[in-house]
Amino acid sequence: MSRRPTAALVAAATVALAVTSLASSPASAVPGGSPDGAGHPNVGGLVADQAYSDGTWTYCSGTLIAPKVFLTAAHCGEGGDGPVRVTFDPAYEQGDPTFAGTFHADPRYTHRQSDPHDIAVVVLDSAAPATPAKLPAAGSLSRLKQGQSFTSVGYGAYQVTKGPGGHRYLYDDVRRVAHGSLNAVTPSWLRLSMNPATGDGGTCYGDSGGPNFLGGSQTVAATTITGDAQCRATNVDYRLDTASARSFLDDYVSLP
Repeated sequence: MSRRPTAALVAAATVALAVTSLASSPASAVPGGSPDGAGHPNVGGLVADQAYSDGTWTYCSGTLIAPKVFLTAAHCGEGGDGPVRVTFDPAYEQGDPTFAGTFHADPRYTHRQSDPHDIAVVVLDSAAPATPAKLPAAGSLSRLKQGQSFTSVGYGAYQVTKGPGGHRYLYDDVRRVAHGSLNAVTPSWLRLSMNPATGDGGTCYGDSGGPNFLGGSQTVAATTITGDAQCRATNVDYRLDTASARSFLDDYVSLP
């Protein structure tokens, strides 16, 4: 699942996420985000090949972790392993330059909640013009304390509205940034608060695979995977310091 949720998926609250922005109506959208501009040039989006009435669009997010390696989520492989395109434009429009590459998901990917192996990379045909982000050291996230700050970046829904037909997710393919705080650490996950009542920003549909940087650093602690259907409570992210994640990434990049 990536950008456009079905009613069944929304009801089940299994969401693929996108960084949300400050909206004019606090009752209808998650506050706390803003356009990223040139803030994180190593964060990009997967571009759909099919053109829709509003053009092509980004459907998942990710991070450059080596000159030719783009980190994302396994469930973003809507067509399975194979050719994909990536944009690093902060405000993507149809026709903007993209980087071709090949999608490779962890072959152990499942829907098991304990450890879904929901991780993938795109091996780009040519190096992207951005400084790659860093990965965490093995086991380093286990010691994080509640309240630790995180910076979430990605493309996707910038506003969530509610009407007679249910929730509606609005997109403009702009890369956005938001700041949240750590609620809990589990063996495979980081659970981050995106509750506007506590001053946290958050994520929503479209940012699956996108980075959650540790504090204001360039270390990608975890990739966005799921959260609540209304994009107002919790951002649930796959840890990159675990043996599972590292065993997959070790085939593509040098690990710290």
